[in-house]
This record gives sequence, structure tokens and C-alpha cells, in this order.
Amino acid sequence: MTATKPETSFRPQASFSSLSVRHLNSLDALLLVCVVGVAILVGNSVRHMLAPLSSPTMAPLHLNVAYLPGYALRTTLRMFAALALSLVFTFCYATLAAKNRRAEQVLIPLLDVLQSVPILGFLTFTVTFFLGLFPGRVLGAEFAAIFTIFTSQAWNLALGMYQSLKNVPDELEEAARCFGLTSWQKFWRLEVPCAVPSLVWNSMMSMAGGWFMVVYSETITVGNTHIVLPGIGSYVGVAITQRNIWAVLAAIVAMLLVILAYDQIVFRPLASWATRFRLEAGPSTASVPEPWILRMLRHTRLLSLLGGMILGVAGKLGTLPLGGRFRPPSQQGQPVAARWLWWSVWAVILLAALEQAGTYASAFYTSRQILHVFMLGCITLLRVVSMVCLASIIWVPVGVWLGLDSARARRAQLVVQYCAAFPANLFFPIFVVGIIRFDLVPDIWLTPLMILGAQWYILFNVIGGTSSFPGELLEVGRNFNVSGMLWWRKIMLPGIIPYYLTGVMAASGGAWNAAVASEMAQWGDITLKAQGIGSYIAQATVEGSTSRVALGVVIMSLFVMAMNWVVWRPLSEYAYRRLKFS
Repeated sequence: MTATKPETSFRPQASFSSLSVRHLNSLDALLLVCVVGVAILVGNSVRHMLAPLSSPTMAPLHLNVAYLPGYALRTTLRMFAALALSLVFTFCYATLAAKNRRAEQVLIPLLDVLQSVPILGFLTFTVTFFLGLFPGRVLGAEFAAIFTIFTSQAWNLALGMYQSLKNVPDELEEAARCFGLTSWQKFWRLEVPCAVPSLVWNSMMSMAGGWFMVVYSETITVGNTHIVLPGIGSYVGVAITQRNIWAVLAAIVAMLLVILAYDQIVFRPLASWATRFRLEAGPSTASVPEPWILRMLRHTRLLSLLGGMILGVAGKLGTLPLGGRFRPPSQQGQPVAARWLWWSVWAVILLAALEQAGTYASAFYTSRQILHVFMLGCITLLRVVSMVCLASIIWVPVGVWLGLDSARARRAQLVVQYCAAFPANLFFPIFVVGIIRFDLVPDIWLTPLMILGAQWYILFNVIGGTSSFPGELLEVGRNFNVSGMLWWRKIMLPGIIPYYLTGVMAASGGAWNAAVASEMAQWGDITLKAQGIGSYIAQATVEGSTSRVALGVVIMSLFVMAMNWVVWRPLSEYAYRRLKFS
């Protein structure tokens, strides 16, 4: 298997010295006007971030539809700022975890912890921190909102890239060694290209997941301080509080238009470009139509020149002979003394942390209270497991069916992206009204709310894994007339298991996080609660009980970590050992 060399979509046509205004065409003029317009809008939004909190620009949020375009721009800027931070974090964190065995032993369990901590549970602490960094400034609230969205995007991206780096085919590793590539060259010319499909798919999924947090990140309440940042999320929050269904519908339409715009302009070209890095023999992009935005850029002159220069510089940076020559990892284990020292240090840190936690727990909690919260965690665990299993049964076959046909996958991509981006709390009015109208049990009928957003992690990753499945293996199955359950057990499921596990781990963590919002649904002054650790944390947050919030967050984190270590992590290790394409 070989990774096809990426072909640039831009070709420099002239040098800056030979390019003049008369060489520019109408597309250049149109795109330059668009770029300047976007730059002005972005600059105006950034200017508002630097204003004081008491500024007139911080006027109460309006539900008038005329304000929605400006709110949509502010929300989109926060989403892409968080995505940029997530990508920087991913390249640093996932690469270190994949390449350093000692770092991996710490960073991957830590990623489990970070992924398991419910964002809504510690939102008050992070908001207080950022507001303290920039006292009296909107910038502190903006950073708090961006960080909240970042925490809903980064873990999925980091885990996906880590899995991709660990699953680079052995023959390509051997080819890198034979060509004498340095560690820097191997990273940019082999490992990053292998991770590109996962990065693109998970970036789309992370953007979709970020919409769930937008409603909570743009409405900030800390003590007596209440800050509403202009955006679609805060618009939806105010509409739900005022029970204004028409404003909610307007926000849904605005959200759809925003997703359509950045899908066509950003993600559709990236998805087309990512198909060049599929690990299969022969060309893989012959049947993939070129997105309209790339066709338009190809006919420009100035932007084509600039794009060619940027890609040329990036290509040269990737070939710099930095780092030592690549050597395969040594099979010899670490010295016994080094292993003992390494684990002794972490044992001391763990014991110190346990001692501090025990002191705090003995001062604020009783054993009866801890047992009660643990039982609430078991109830939520049952909900999470049942919903993840149900989502897997539904979406794995659908994802495989979509991924086997590139045309179907492209048509479904936008629909799935919008469904994933749809904030689950917009369904709260429907569920609350329906439960009250038909006298249903909240403990049962509020449960689907926790998987409404998280289920799309499974579908996205299954589609991505199926799309990357080597075509020659499918051809072999057809030649041997393998079909039915045998085809699923011997061909398809083993090939997509690594992708599925990435998705199901993210979906499980997302379901736990969504439990904080879904187990206590609100519509105006009507509130319904389901028994579980999520509603316990939500109620403690409303009452301002920091100690109860901390207890609920810690126990929920322990539940998620236990699931990862007992179920998902062993399955991932098995998939790496037995189901890697090599």
C-alpha cells in the first residue's frame, strides 16, 4: 500500500514582478472583495472583544431576526478559533503520545480523564479563571467561551490522530527507513499524510460537537455576574428562557446557513483533498468530483499564485533534514532501574493526590453521601451503555452503506454534519411538553437526549473508516463471493474497528457530558429531572454548591475512566495488534 503524493490545487502562473493589475481577471476581483469584506467583519468583531464589560456594546441580546447575521458571525469566529487551538493541541499532544512510550503511559490515561470530565460541571471554575485574567474586559469572557468550545473539540481530534499515527502500515515505516528520512521528514511526508483523512473527518465532527457547547459557552453566570456574549448560542438560550418558539426556529435556520457556508467553503474542499491520502494502490480520486470552490480558485491568477507559493514553502519546510535518521523502535525493554524510578515518581504523585483528596472528602462528605452519588452514577452508566449500544446497532450498518459509495458519502456528509451540529437542548421543549402531555416517566424519556449529539461520532468515524477501506480487499471478497454475515465478520468489521472504536469512545464521553444537560431539561419555567449523576451535578450548579459539584464531577470522571480502561482501551490495543493494515 502506498500513500499517494498530494497534488496542489494551485499552480503559480507568474511571479509578483510580472503580475500586474491588467493580468487579474474578474474572479480575482470578486474574491479580493470577499476577502476584504470578511477581514472588515472579523476586525469589527475582534474590536468588540477588547471593549470593557460595561461598554454600551454589551447591550442585552435582542431576539429580532435582523441581529442574527451578526450573531452568527461571532459564533463562527469562536468555533474556528477553538478549532485552530484544537489542531495545535492535537499535533503536539497526539504526536508526543504516539512517539514516546513513557509519555504515552501518562498522556493517554490523562486524555481519558480530560475526555471524561463533564465540561458543564467545571464551567464555573474555568469562567472564573479567564475573567480573572482579563478583569472587566469582554476578552476574558470570549476566551472562556472559546475554551469551552475547545474542550468539546480537542479530545476527539487528539485521539483520532493518535490512532492514525499508531496505525501507519509497517511497509511504509520500512520504506521511510530505507530512504533515510529524518524524524522531521518522516513526520511530515509519511505520518501526517496518513493522519489527514482522520483529521479532516474529526475536524468536521468536532465542529459539529462544538455547537452543543455554544449555548452554554455564550451565556456566562458566575456569582452575581451574568454575561451574555452575542451569538447564536446565547440567542437560543434567551429564546428558550422566554419560550419563544419562532426565535428558536429562526436560530435553526441561521445555524443551517452557517453550516452550509463553511461546509462548502472549507470542509468540502478539504474532504476532497483528503481522499488523495487513502492507503490503497492506484489512484483513489478519479471518481471524486472537484468542489466548485476549488474550480473557481483554479481560474484565478493572484490567489493561484499566492496559494502555489504558500504550498511550495510548506513543502520545502517538510523536507528539511531536521532530527536524526529514523530508526525502528528498539525491541529491548527499558532498564529495570529506569522503569522503577519512572513508576516510583508517579506513585508518589498519586499518593500525594489521594492524600489531599481524602482530606478534602473527610471534611465535606459523608460515606452515605458518596454512596448515594455512586448509585446515581450507576443509573447514568446504564443509560449511557444502552444508548451507545442502540446507536451502534443503527449507525454502523448505515455508515458502512454510505462509506462504500463516495457519491452517497458526499451527499450524506452535509446532512450528518447538520444533524450532529443540532444542539440537543433545542429538542428539550419537544420532550418536556410531550412528557407532560402524555404523563410519561422522565427517567426513561429524557434518556435519548444524551445520545442525540454523541451518536454522530459513531456514524462519522464509520463512514471515514469505510471510505478509507482498501478497495483491493473488497474486490477480493467479491471474487470469492463472500457475502452476508461472513462478509461482515471477516472483511468489513475488522477493517473499520479502529475507526469505530475512536468514534464510540468519543460518543461515550459525549453522552456522559450531555447527561449534565439532558437529565434536567427546561422549557421556560418548566423543569423535568431524571435520577442520575448528571441531574445531581446540574442541580448542585444551580444551587451554587461547589463541594457537591466537585463530588459529582469526580465520580462521573471515575466512571468514564473505568469504562475506557476496562472496555475501550483493551479493545483499541487488540485492534492495533491484530487488525492493522500491514
